[in-house]
Amino acid sequence: MNTVIAFILMFGLLVFIHELGHLIFAKRAGMLAREFAIGFGPKIFSYRKNETLYTIRLLPIGGYVRVAGEDPEIIDLKPGHHIGLEFNQQGKVKRIIVNNKSKHPDARIIEVEKADLDHQLVIQGYDVDSEERLSFEIDDKAMFVMDEVETQIAPYDRQFASKSIPQRAIQIFAGPMMNFLLAIFIFLLLGFLQGVPVDEARLGNLQQGAPAEKAGLQENDRVLKVEHESVDSWMDFVIAIRSHPNEEVELTVERNDQILTVPVTPDAIEDEEGNQFGQIGVTRPFQKSFSQVLKYGFVQTYDITILIIDSVGKLVTGQISIDNLAGPVGIYDATDRVVQTGIFNFLTWTAMLSINLGIINLLPLPALDGGRLLFIGAEAIRGKPLDPQKEGIIHFIGFALLMLLMIVVTWNDIQRLFINN
Repeated sequence: MNTVIAFILMFGLLVFIHELGHLIFAKRAGMLAREFAIGFGPKIFSYRKNETLYTIRLLPIGGYVRVAGEDPEIIDLKPGHHIGLEFNQQGKVKRIIVNNKSKHPDARIIEVEKADLDHQLVIQGYDVDSEERLSFEIDDKAMFVMDEVETQIAPYDRQFASKSIPQRAIQIFAGPMMNFLLAIFIFLLLGFLQGVPVDEARLGNLQQGAPAEKAGLQENDRVLKVEHESVDSWMDFVIAIRSHPNEEVELTVERNDQILTVPVTPDAIEDEEGNQFGQIGVTRPFQKSFSQVLKYGFVQTYDITILIIDSVGKLVTGQISIDNLAGPVGIYDATDRVVQTGIFNFLTWTAMLSINLGIINLLPLPALDGGRLLFIGAEAIRGKPLDPQKEGIIHFIGFALLMLLMIVVTWNDIQRLFINN
């Protein structure tokens, strides 16, 4: 599989699933979702369906769902503004023309005295050629038209802040939740396609001409010992073999209720850093029972979640350096290596990144889902929300710091690529 295509598909899937969670629960709660975006920066593709604009943007560093009320509304009608009004068949305002009014000859031009687009849905004002005071009722799906671009108004009951604390919390949590569900689905798919890896040190397929075949080992042999050291799992067996490149080792194996001793000399394989490790050319066996496959999807997701949380904890406490973090460049480089090893490993890598994305987004940091959940939790405890302007500033600073971290991590990725090459 071409690495570029694989990376685009993987990134698109992870971000799409995450943002889809936000979108689904926003719509379920009755929020107006203005935009569903994959990526940031300039638009390279857009498509509008019903109330939502779906976009693909240039920079592959995430995505977002823009819900009405999370940011200040785009247009604020002030007293003295001259606007054009177009009406539907019920006599309600269906379009509010903010500028370029000459392009809308059928619009009624008024001078705004007062406008309430949140609760009463009314515009009061005067005809430009008359002193008569007029009042116009606004359709709850009316459009602003500015620079010939239409934007739907958002009455208060369609805004994020109007919803209950549980509705807002689940709308935010739904993104990371979908990433965990995607990982479970991928591991279930892997289980059905290739089976569930057997945990015990039992041999699967033997590579033709490899040390294992030459030594007389057979498929389904169960390894009990390596050099008189007991092995209880497949990983114990792999670690033991890796530590003996080009060294003869004695394997104690069980075959058809018989105990055999088989000498084998692992080949010496060199990794990218020039370190050697042993390999005998045997794969891990798999099983395909339904119960094991079902269990595998959840257990793998849980185990990887714990592993990533532990790594994040070590990063926070300084046990792991920030130099070990990878950004888009590093992930692309790792994806390139994983793609070379086959579709199953690529799917596993995608599931791991999905879990990682879910966990990172749940960190209690401004601009991340976890930070927004923290503010909602504080609101539940205080009984009132934090000032929206202050919260917006905090999230903006958090986003700026995240972008700075992304730049540092990307620079480290590029340096590592040059060093390795």
